[in-house]
Order: sequence, then structure tokens, then C-alpha cells
Amino acid sequence: MTFSSVNEKIGRHRWTICGLVFAATTINYLDRQVLGLLKDTLASNGVFGEDPAGQEIAYSRVVMAFQLAYAIGMLLAGRVIDKVGTKKGYAYSLIGWSLAAMGHAFGHHTWSFGFWRAALGITEAGNFPAANKTIAEWFPKKERAFATGLYNSGANVGAIIAPLTVPYIASVWGWEWAFIITGLVGLIWLVFWYKMYASPSEKLESGVLSHAEYNHIHSDTDEQEAEKADVAQEKVPWFKLLTFRQTWAFVLGKFLTDPIWWFYMFWLPAYLADENKRKVLQAYPNGLPDGLTVAVILKEAQKFSNLFGESDLLKSVNVPGLIMWPLAIAVIYTVSTFGSIFGGWLPKKFIDRGMDANKARKTAMFIFALFPLSVLMAARLGEINTWLAVGTISIACAAHAAWSANIFTTVSDMFPKKAVASVTGIGGMAGAMGGLLIAFSAGQLLAHFKLLHKVEIGYGILFVICGSAYLTAWILMHLLVPKFKKIVI
Repeated sequence: MTFSSVNEKIGRHRWTICGLVFAATTINYLDRQVLGLLKDTLASNGVFGEDPAGQEIAYSRVVMAFQLAYAIGMLLAGRVIDKVGTKKGYAYSLIGWSLAAMGHAFGHHTWSFGFWRAALGITEAGNFPAANKTIAEWFPKKERAFATGLYNSGANVGAIIAPLTVPYIASVWGWEWAFIITGLVGLIWLVFWYKMYASPSEKLESGVLSHAEYNHIHSDTDEQEAEKADVAQEKVPWFKLLTFRQTWAFVLGKFLTDPIWWFYMFWLPAYLADENKRKVLQAYPNGLPDGLTVAVILKEAQKFSNLFGESDLLKSVNVPGLIMWPLAIAVIYTVSTFGSIFGGWLPKKFIDRGMDANKARKTAMFIFALFPLSVLMAARLGEINTWLAVGTISIACAAHAAWSANIFTTVSDMFPKKAVASVTGIGGMAGAMGGLLIAFSAGQLLAHFKLLHKVEIGYGILFVICGSAYLTAWILMHLLVPKFKKIVI
């Protein structure tokens, strides 16, 4: 029976719920992407100080404030959502991060940006524990990877929308409005969430959900047995969860691979802008013509009007290799969107061909761990042609999205529903701590090599870390948990 025929027979309401989670994840990444896109704008307005190397350090500290708060938030969010329920937990999180996103408009120094970034981090942390719990409640095991891939692709959609809108909003109305408008979008989503979301049993009672679809959602016999064995117990303490190898497998996987996505999110716009700057300086080693500055040329190069032909200014300076970096960012995350969907589709395809769920998941994750190796050459290719670097980074980001869809699903594969949000939160905290580490490392490396006028070397080192992280994570996860199987707690 095909995927579409299953939906026609039993109903599709669970996919409406998945659509709500997709929208929330899109908004989540739209809000957090704004800072990276406006890094140069904020720096030119003195938010991060005046010294170029010092600006890298200050920016990294703002990112670190987000990462530290996100780590704490991930630890707390899972427990809060398990306690108050999916509907309220998701709503509280989204209200908080929407207000924090708008708060950035009132920050004009590193410390105030750090404060609002921390507020954003601790509140945005609720998204993935709530999303993963929603999928666990609404989908049988065989559909979870695909559903997770769909909602996780919202991260890429948000990251696509952001570079296509944020620079324009900032240039027309000012950078403050970029934060305010993106924050308001989340409050609009809240109306739909409260109107449309309820648990499968509540939807069944109200007549919205068919008995056939309800039974399909609860069709995993092994999961039902595990849930029955757990029914007499209260919520699982964190310390008990940390005694399971399955928890540590997820924690290590997130600690090693989440930081890579954080690096791409917060430093890719800066990397592409730095490549443009390097090309301008290469074209004019003895200085620019009178009346021109590097900043003026770079601002002109990022305008979307260049899609219809170079402006007179760019024609006059004739700098080979300049790219419209907001478009490049959109291209990277567009490719990533397909990676996320493919990440959910591939293990399901393996299962349909007779492979057991564990082998299907492990095989798919191994394949996805190989593709990021392409980014090892990104910095070198960028020196030749920036679009070559964009191509390798696109492949790596797509592989991350595919990997992410599956690593989230391993939690619901291994743990009963009552522990899903908590384990997701612990793993998310580990990923955020890894993000804290890479933010510190990126700030120090790039500041050091900027002083030496060799910033491309710093990016090269960081890309090596990005390329090798996934295969390392896969090996460690496999050693800890050779088979993803539901445990009884």
C-alpha cells in the first residue's frame, strides 16, 4: 500500500498537526537567523565596538550568550513540556521567543544584545522538545522520520526566508524593524495553534479524527507494550535517564553535530561577506578610487536588483567574483530543505524494501555522515570561486538536515513517550553546549587570523571541524547503542 493510499483510507489530520509544527520551526529559525544576517550592519553601527578583531570577539560573545541560555533552556524545556503538556508548553515557548526577538530592537550595545540573545535562547529551546513530543503523540514509528523530516525542513525554510527579507527590511526601515517584524510573526502562529491543536484522543472525541486514523497512530505494538509497562511510574528523573547508554548516544550525537549547524547559521553570512571583501582588496591592492569604500561596494553587491544586471557602480569597479551573498544563503538553505525531506524518506524506503527499522536508520545516518566531508575543501574552493564553496556548503547543510531528522527520531525509537521530551531536552542542551564551544573557537580563530589578514585560514580550520563531526558522531553512537530499540523505564 502506498503512502498516499494509506492517507486516503485512514485520513490526513495528523499531517495538519505536522504542518503547525513545521510553521513553528520556520518561525524559530527565521528569528534566530536575523543576527547573523545583520552582523556587518550592527558592527557598522558600533554595536560590537570599532576594532575589527574586537568585533569578532564581541559578536562571538553575543552568540555564546544565546548558546548558554539555549543549553539551559533545553534542559528545562523538556521537563516543563512533559509537565504542562504539548499545547501549553509550545505556546509558552513561542510567546517568549517572539517577545525576545522584538526586544533586540532596543539593544544598541554588546551587553544589551547579549541580554536579548540570552532571552531568545532560553525561550526558543522549547521548540524541538515540543515538536518531537508532538510527532511522538501523533505518528506511528514508521512515519516519524518522514514527519520529523517535514517539520525539520521548516528550519531551512526559515533560513531561506530570512536572507530574502531581513536585509531588505533593514535597508528600508532600519535594522530595528527587522527584529520587530520577524518577532510579530510568531504571535500570529499562536492563534492557529490554540485553535487547531489537541491530543489525538481529544480530536477523536470531538469527531475531527477518525477511528481509523487514531488506530493507525497507535499501531506500534512494541511501543504499546513499553508504555503499559511504564504506566504506573511517574515522570522519569533526569539522573535516571543519564544512566542509559541510549541517552548518552543521543547526547554525543547532538554535542558533535548541532554546533556545525550553529556555525553555519551565525557565520556563513560573515564568511561570504568576507570573501567579497577579500576579492575587492585583491582587485585594488593599492587602494580604491576616490569616493569609494569597501563598505559601499559590498552593500551594492548584495542588492537583489543585480539579478537583472550589474549596477553602474559594480560595472565601474569591475571586481571579479563578487556574489550576492543573501541569495547564496537562500540557495544553501533551499538545498538543505530537500535534504531534510530526503532524510525522512530514505529510512522509510529502506524499511519498505524489507530492512528492519534499526538497520534502516543506522544505514541512512551513515550515508548522511559521509556527505559533509565535501566541506573540507570549502575554504580552498572559495579562493578560486565563491560559488564553488557555496556548492560544497549546500551539500553539507543538506546532509545535516537529513541527519537531524533521523537523530531526533532515534529518541522516540528508544524511549517511551513520557521520556521523549526530557531526553530531547538533554540532547539539545548538549548540542547547545557544543555550540557554545564552537562560538568561542570561531571568535578566537577569526579574530586572530583577521589581525594577520589571513581570515580564510581561520575559516578553513572551522570547515575541517564541520566536515568530520558527523562521521565521528555516527561511530560513537553505534558503539554505544548497536541497535535502536525501545527500552522499558
